[in-house]
Amino acid sequence: MLLLARSIPWEETDKDFEFRRGLLSHVSHCYDRPEALPTVKVQKSFARIFKDNGFWLQAEKLAEAIVLLYRKVHGDSHSDTLSSIAYLALVYRALGKLNIAEQLGEEVLGQRKKVLGNEHHDTLTSMDNLVVTYGALGKFDAAKKQGEEVLPLRRKVLGDKHPDTLCSMANLAVTYRKLQKLDAAARLEEEVLPMRRTKLGDHHPDTLRSMVNLANTYRALGKLSAAETLEEEVLPLRKKVLGDKHPDTLRSMSNLAITYEKLHKFDAAKKLAEEVLLLRKRGIGDYHPDTLRSMSILARIYYASGELDKAEKLHEEVLPSLRKVLGDRHLDTLHSISSHANTYRALGKLDAAEKLEAEIK
Repeated sequence: MLLLARSIPWEETDKDFEFRRGLLSHVSHCYDRPEALPTVKVQKSFARIFKDNGFWLQAEKLAEAIVLLYRKVHGDSHSDTLSSIAYLALVYRALGKLNIAEQLGEEVLGQRKKVLGNEHHDTLTSMDNLVVTYGALGKFDAAKKQGEEVLPLRRKVLGDKHPDTLCSMANLAVTYRKLQKLDAAARLEEEVLPMRRTKLGDHHPDTLRSMVNLANTYRALGKLSAAETLEEEVLPLRKKVLGDKHPDTLRSMSNLAITYEKLHKFDAAKKLAEEVLLLRKRGIGDYHPDTLRSMSILARIYYASGELDKAEKLHEEVLPSLRKVLGDRHLDTLHSISSHANTYRALGKLDAAEKLEAEIK
């Protein structure tokens, strides 16, 4: 097991990522036998394999064990402890456990600023991670503030073309898009994508993520054909590199379904959205934010295609769950309320529509 763990590369190139992906079956076999995980190094290496393959529950179990051990052995402020907590926060975010991810991320950032200073690589990484977590929580102003603070520091410390600088640019671009600063988002994303192709390769997950982000911005700008072209390019690549059921593959399918709906390609949109919802329910459960988002997307597609009864049924199922999981004022909840109200209006249920509309005025 130690030899297997030592063979796992930690670099971010296409070749290294593909190698880690290929180790999943070996690591999964060892994971089923806990006695075969004798050291923290083995646990950390195996957690990385599970993360790269989208096996978040397995990664969570290992990451939690590592944090407990490091807190006990090294204390809360040791660099290894903070690294393990930061990693656990990323896993929690992927699993939709956003509040605890935020709590851990802020704990790590505070400690790293205190111990390492504001410009240390690990401090900047913590800032970047929180940009994404704040965005997932719908705290876009906080994400923007953090993102605009970390990017110039990345440029200063690492230069304009370093992969971590590109990551900061990409995260800030997503935040700008959520805040409807679409031209600023597009400028950043159009800068990041070619540099990631050059630095990381065409098939690296971060390159594919840049293609997805740019497509999302094009869609928001009304450039639907450009969005469709990018999304139809990236989906088969994600299936090939990550597999059909990887969270990022499902995200690409969902994005393409949205674009098809806006292009009035309703049959294609429904087929993709229904498949994504089924796979997400099986993989991450009924109440994960991504599953709820899939339900909302499919409900909107049903509405746009005139299947109002189906849209109403889905909206009535998903809205209470969004309120519970994300809160009444989260952007996804507000979008669901608006779409639900539109469906009620189309069905002639005006009182119900007005009651919902009053919530978002």
